[in-house]
Amino acid sequence: MATYKLTTPISEEDIRKLRVNDVVYITGTIVTARDQAHKRALQFHEEGKRLPLNLEGLAVFHCGPIVKKEGDKWVIVAAGPTTSTRMDIFEDDFIKNFKTRIIIGKGGMGKRTTKAMQRYGAIYGAFTGGAAVLAAKAIKNVKAVEWFDLGMPEALWILEAEEFGPLTVAIDSHGNNLFEDIKQKTQGNLNAIYKKLGIEP
Repeated sequence: MATYKLTTPISEEDIRKLRVNDVVYITGTIVTARDQAHKRALQFHEEGKRLPLNLEGLAVFHCGPIVKKEGDKWVIVAAGPTTSTRMDIFEDDFIKNFKTRIIIGKGGMGKRTTKAMQRYGAIYGAFTGGAAVLAAKAIKNVKAVEWFDLGMPEALWILEAEEFGPLTVAIDSHGNNLFEDIKQKTQGNLNAIYKKLGIEP
């Protein structure tokens, strides 16, 4: 296990150095995107439209932040991670088309996303659920907001972060997925318990 401090835009070469259980802190641009933002971005891509920003090398945060206006500036109040499985149907194409390097969220993602991360060079950084205020402290500035018509939680919030983390590398670019490993181990233990109790699963 190693600790890395990365600055966006992050190269594929740097991503390939990371392994599951490593710890990452990110400085630079982080963009929030949930279901609707993923859906619209991929629709834009299909239609040949440009996104409001280039996502290559950036970190995408599964987050619906709480944001308030102070004068003419937006301020992040809380930025807790959203459960990432909701984005699993989009994430492989998202990584393929936009070359995002780090996906941040909670709860992990499945095999489709894991394969895309392995193929195109990306990782999943797990952030602790319930630590929304900690996340907000690492966000130093709201650079812009796009697609606000989707609503505050679903908009693209373009954030400037300083040592955002700690993020645990839970899926790396080599096909390793801690969540899948735990699931398999749990199932194996459950089967052993059933057998010991004489119960058919």
